Amino acid sequence: MAKVEIYTKQYCPYCVRAKQLLNAKGLKFIEFPIDLQPELREEMISRANGGYTVPQIFINGRHIGGCDDMMALESQGKLDTLLADMVEC
Repeated sequence: MAKVEIYTKQYCPYCVRAKQLLNAKGLKFIEFPIDLQPELREEMISRANGGYTVPQIFINGRHIGGCDDMMALESQGKLDTLLADMVEC
């Protein structure tokens, strides 16, 4: 099972949409709410190579971008492939 991490804000419609897709796929994910934990914002920006909007989504440590990026991967049939990759320990 892939390790999915998502940086979010509570009232962000794109965050809600991204989480809905992950939930629809039956995936568990680690959520980092940067509005409730603002100290995580700099970590997110660093990990996302300067990306400062939410959500910022990571699969197995690889930055895939925001909600639109994840939706594009889904529409191209590439998201399931990324999610199927096993996490290396």
